[in-house]
Amino acid sequence: MRPDILNPLFAEIAALKGVGPALQRQLERLDIARVIDLLFHLPTGEIERLRVDAVHGGLEGKVVTLAVDVVGHETRGPKSPLRVRVLDGDGNPLDIVFFTDRGGYARQLLPIGERRVVSGRLDRFGQNLQIVHPDHVVVPEKAGDIPEREAVYGLTEGLTNRRLRTLVEHALERVPELPEWAGASLVRQRGWPRWHEALAAAHANDRAVRDRLAYDELLANQLALLLMRQASRRRGALPLRGDGSLIEAMLRALPYRPTGAQQRAIAEITGDLAQAAPMLRLLQGDVGSGKTLVALAAMLGAVEAGGQAAMLAPTEILARQHMANIAAMLGGIGVRAEILTGREKGAQRKAILADLAAGDIHILVGTHAIFQEAVDYRNLGLVVVDEQHRFGVAQRLMLADKAEKTAHMLVMTATPIPRTLTLTQYGEMDISKLDEMPPGRTPVETRVISQERLEEVVEGVGRLLADGGRAYWVCPLVEESETGAELAAADARHAMLKERFGPVVGLVHGRMKGPDKDAVMADFQAGRIQLLVATTVVEVGVDVPEASLMVIEQAERFGLAQLHQLRGRVGRGAARSVCLLVRAPNISETARSRLALIRRSNDGFEIAEEDLKLRGGGELLGVRQSGDPEFRIATPEQVGALVEAARDDARLLVEHEGGLSGPRGEAARILLYLFGRDAAVGLLRSG
Repeated sequence: MRPDILNPLFAEIAALKGVGPALQRQLERLDIARVIDLLFHLPTGEIERLRVDAVHGGLEGKVVTLAVDVVGHETRGPKSPLRVRVLDGDGNPLDIVFFTDRGGYARQLLPIGERRVVSGRLDRFGQNLQIVHPDHVVVPEKAGDIPEREAVYGLTEGLTNRRLRTLVEHALERVPELPEWAGASLVRQRGWPRWHEALAAAHANDRAVRDRLAYDELLANQLALLLMRQASRRRGALPLRGDGSLIEAMLRALPYRPTGAQQRAIAEITGDLAQAAPMLRLLQGDVGSGKTLVALAAMLGAVEAGGQAAMLAPTEILARQHMANIAAMLGGIGVRAEILTGREKGAQRKAILADLAAGDIHILVGTHAIFQEAVDYRNLGLVVVDEQHRFGVAQRLMLADKAEKTAHMLVMTATPIPRTLTLTQYGEMDISKLDEMPPGRTPVETRVISQERLEEVVEGVGRLLADGGRAYWVCPLVEESETGAELAAADARHAMLKERFGPVVGLVHGRMKGPDKDAVMADFQAGRIQLLVATTVVEVGVDVPEASLMVIEQAERFGLAQLHQLRGRVGRGAARSVCLLVRAPNISETARSRLALIRRSNDGFEIAEEDLKLRGGGELLGVRQSGDPEFRIATPEQVGALVEAARDDARLLVEHEGGLSGPRGEAARILLYLFGRDAAVGLLRSG
């Protein structure tokens, strides 16, 4: 239950003075529904107001504050702007412009013959200097009320900076003095103020205190992760100690030797499975690094010990691909693997469910169908989750709960993750990293080409198709933007290419229904479609070794990690593979640097680190899901600088200071509620 001291902060935004239904709707567009949301809506910059006696051309574009004498009001009609003619301290003319003057408000604000102090941005219109809609207009006696520096916020239509600042002031009045949750030595070392003081200073645009607030958010996240891990260990799991015979038999049958990284990961996982504490391990590998082999070895380890294993894939076609690969590697070693998706129905489905419950099926591969209520396991010991970002936390929990004891869990991701993000997203997990590529992968040649040469690209695609080859063509959007920007829409590009090359061109995008999408992908895999026009849905997709060309249109619009992931769809066969990054004719230097990096490097981890620096965390890990950290304050730079300190402090609190029941426990509990991590503790055990 939320501590009472936080209730004023979690009140609806309508509780603030002056917030009516219209203003409430405006604030909701900024994701501000509660007082705390407003407090976490920090300034994006500040206005510096220059106090001057007179205006001149050198001040154009600057925000100035000065005393003026009002000499006249001019307008050409009721719908025309009102120009208030004024003179500055040196007698120079200046226009104060109001595009609307409802009820004569502006005339009352600046009456003829009176002196007023105005503040706003100075610009030029024709020969005249002017201030349009000044931020402040006051009588000279109140000139001191106009701040020299003023915070600027992210806004929405109809909401002014001034109005938002007033609301923030009301919200700050509600902030209680909270107990200190950060480690005392760290607070002293950094010279940080208390939380409520830091919050007020941040809204005054004191950038120096932002680290304190970012740290608090990171500490809440790391604390939730560690508490989850602690709870998971207390629940216990069934130790799965195999003799290694099945793993050895599978590896002997392979036509190649596993890489050193694969062997190391297998050893780490089998070691975890043998423990009474449930494994929670992230298998992190670049595209093509051999995660499936490691996952199968883990599942065989569970089978050796008398347990069952389940592998969860995000789509039916990917599940079937996994099943085919696993079946090929199992050979004749006496392990039964089956697949269960929405396609298995009637007598076939009943037979699978019966054999699973009896323990006759050792490995079950499938989609969400494998954790539905009717699915019972005899002795589920290990759960493998592929492409984890495609699943919500609750879904993974349902599968883990199929075990009598907590199932061991192996989570796989093909997205290389920078170390700082790994700590943030997966701080509760142990990490196995596949940083070597198996033999037989064909390096992909990457080229950057201007949109102006698009016809050359199309001709090259035509030659490939004529030779029986297969290719991807990726576009950033499904349809033309409403703004009319000339973006390459997948449906429009598909129409153009289909007209050129005929029915061998297919289309797949995220708005298609699952079965329709899977059908197109299956046609591409089987060769009935040679050119697949797609959005980024193919980022995580089927293995088509025959595909040797990837065209990515408007490549500058994609993140580096995403480009690398897409590039990994080719280079899976023996044929020479090429990735063409088609860019706009004029792009920024940053965009050029990003594309140059992807051209020269095939190292996903190097690319991901650079992506974090250039672009921020963004959607580096794919689709947002419940349970993922969603930072409102901490920037990617602050994550990099502070997450290790937050993790160490969280460990100190959990492992040495009694967790939530120790001396700092009550303050830590408040912290978790403050940043919405209280609910996460119960769910995050699934990864």
